[in-house]
Amino acid sequence: MQGLADIPAARRIVVKIGSALLVGGGAPRSHWLARLAGDLARLRQGGAQVIVVSSGAIALGAARLSLPKGGRGSLADAQAAAAVGQIALADLWSRALGGEGIMAAQMLLTLGDLEDRRRYLNAAATLDRLLEAGVIPVINENDSVATEEIRFGDNDRLAARVAQAAAADLVLLLSDVDGLYDRDPRAEGARLIPLVEAVTPEVMAMASGASSSGLGSGGMVSKLQAAQIATRAGIALAILNGTHEAPISQALASGTGTLFLPVSAASARKAWLGGRLAPAGELRVDAGCAAALKGGASLLAAGIVGVAGNFRRGDLVSILSLKGEKLAQGLAEYDAAEIKLIAGKRAEEQAERLGYAPRSCVVHRDHLVLL
Repeated sequence: MQGLADIPAARRIVVKIGSALLVGGGAPRSHWLARLAGDLARLRQGGAQVIVVSSGAIALGAARLSLPKGGRGSLADAQAAAAVGQIALADLWSRALGGEGIMAAQMLLTLGDLEDRRRYLNAAATLDRLLEAGVIPVINENDSVATEEIRFGDNDRLAARVAQAAAADLVLLLSDVDGLYDRDPRAEGARLIPLVEAVTPEVMAMASGASSSGLGSGGMVSKLQAAQIATRAGIALAILNGTHEAPISQALASGTGTLFLPVSAASARKAWLGGRLAPAGELRVDAGCAAALKGGASLLAAGIVGVAGNFRRGDLVSILSLKGEKLAQGLAEYDAAEIKLIAGKRAEEQAERLGYAPRSCVVHRDHLVLL
């Protein structure tokens, strides 16, 4: 995939819709949704399988419950609004897709469903079966049980993780802007970036964290984080303006949007590791160790200069440079307390401190992915 014109060639597509597009003034934008359903039907007619990741439950539920701040005044309000709004959201999608002769299915996911390897594979199997049956799965975060500590926080990253689980080849993020600009799009001289080959620190610097609608929880930062997750897994991602009627058709006709090209096609397990969002701790390493990791080495205790978090063997940990740059993440071979004992030590010293023969490394390269 080299441009937006290649979108119809994708065989499995995840389409993410934000709250502000689906809900206006607390009421569903049913006409807009019907036109979008027509877009999705056309993608399917072209041979694609489609998955929808849809926000809107909290906004819909808050309106029905007359909650302040759109239901986001407190965690309890958001959970209650989501519980009410999910019923309304599922009905909206069932009606809209039904109008195109397509059956909808609802899946509610939590962060843990995609962070835990077994539950991740279960979700993947369910998605496969629904798509084989000709159904469009409609997915949202299960906000009625999610807490601030264990949630995606935005559906952009959820969409990228769902794309991994579904082995999709494209994610479409429908937004309230045309795509990624080189600065705040409201600034004079702001320029739309049509193609991004890699999400570098320079690209991240272009983003604004604000959500212009005030309804959603995302922004351009979350979209770039989603692009990192997707492209590292060999999945293309595009940001399109969803405010138009039939927004996908409009973007294809105008060629307007930003496409992020896949930068790798990691193994399924490595892609899952790279996309995980909730590390249990951090390991800081020296410059020599950082260089070795970039060269494909495992993480050895001798290169570790700092340990943070209370993690256990097998937990996911982030690996940072001396300056705090996130280099990699992987599965720890030791508990945090044990790594503190052996950090910076050679193998012969490690045995003395541990009281047993040390393992070959702290994070094995087979369980480590560079970021």
